[in-house]
Amino acid sequence: MYTTAEFRNGLKIEFEGGPYIIVYFQHVKPGKGGAFVRTKLKNLKTGAVLEHTFRSGDKVDKPDLEDREMQFMYRMENSCHFMDTSTYEQIYLDEDHVGEAGNYLVENLPVKILFYRGEPIGIELPIFIELRVVETEPGVRGDTVSGGNKPAKLESGAVVQVPLFLNEGDRIKVDTRTGSYIERA
Repeated sequence: MYTTAEFRNGLKIEFEGGPYIIVYFQHVKPGKGGAFVRTKLKNLKTGAVLEHTFRSGDKVDKPDLEDREMQFMYRMENSCHFMDTSTYEQIYLDEDHVGEAGNYLVENLPVKILFYRGEPIGIELPIFIELRVVETEPGVRGDTVSGGNKPAKLESGAVVQVPLFLNEGDRIKVDTRTGSYIERA
């Protein structure tokens, strides 16, 4: 169990029968009355965000969550298929559960799948991944790193802004949290 004194951003808790993550919290100690904690909680299954106020000293349960290392295999219609690298067990997640992470999935990419009570509910990508540029305007002699940006389509289907000197076939490093270009790989 967690008490309100242990709350921090990113803490996963069991609340109202479901798994939540604390997006924001604030300890408040008014001059009159008891202290309390204001929180914004995000449901890990549905993505819904709600605000809740806990009294100081309230306790919440730890959720039955498990992270498993898996490997992305392929897409089929509206689902993404993954394989557990240790047991070779295969699972699939709907595009809704994958969310924005689906823009960066390429074959054999190692990811972490979040399980709640044995059911897969979410995906966590590596922070930086290397992808190949498959479509962009050609670079021109004289283009520099600081000269500007242009859109580039990557092998995963994502479109990111890249410097003008990059061409099709180049490999780049992308930050999956922000979807931004980091450097040429």
